[in-house]
Amino acid sequence: MADGIASVLAQNVGSMPVLAHLEELRKRIILSVVGIVVGFFSCWSFADRIFALMQKPIIEALRHHGLGGGLVYLNPTEPFNLYLEVGLVGGIFLASPFVFYQLWLFIAPGLYRREKRYVLPFLLSTVGLFLGGGFFGYRMVYPASLDFLIGYGQRFQPMITIGEYTKLFLTIIIGLGLIFEMPILVFFLALMRLITARWMWRNLRYSILAIFIVAAIVTPTTDILNMCLFATPMVALYAIGIGVAWLVNPEHRHTTQVL
Repeated sequence: MADGIASVLAQNVGSMPVLAHLEELRKRIILSVVGIVVGFFSCWSFADRIFALMQKPIIEALRHHGLGGGLVYLNPTEPFNLYLEVGLVGGIFLASPFVFYQLWLFIAPGLYRREKRYVLPFLLSTVGLFLGGGFFGYRMVYPASLDFLIGYGQRFQPMITIGEYTKLFLTIIIGLGLIFEMPILVFFLALMRLITARWMWRNLRYSILAIFIVAAIVTPTTDILNMCLFATPMVALYAIGIGVAWLVNPEHRHTTQVL
């Protein structure tokens, strides 16, 4: 692997000085932040509607267990901070195509000409996977987590603050959005000849073990069901990653890459 990393670094450094790389990185980060800020202000006027969607899972979980009420706040600044966070979340998802395009522009100078043709598939897949991961978290993982947590504490009267609820919501939705980018990470690792489909297949059992460990760490509850809700898509994404690596490096399909 060391030889592979060295060759990639040599290629990138040879085509662009280190300081120029840092300047380019700063430029892409600034543009990404600007894009998110624009998305934030675009979503600010729809904050009530976005929050209604965010609040829906907890309302349904409370009703499912025969409990009424909704979210509360303990500090007068919490509602205002909530709408800031709601606008930020909406801005991140709205600006995600622009942000991922900036990422591509930063990576592209280190790629060969034939590899730069992947720009459109890269944008479609990264945005699609990010949005898909967030949607999966909203529709599947988050409601199941809330149902378990509310049911476990059913003998007590819940008083859930909007700050803690929003923090949990962001952890799951954005976290799964990033987790769903696993095939893209595999794509670039395979493109740089650091991993191959055969290596991923040979280490499948260890990868599944690592996935379940990660799922146990990031899941907001301690039950096996929610851990599996996190781990199952990660295993599926790993399998997709094997196919991606197989397609990226057809000449290495029958060779072994040792890390």
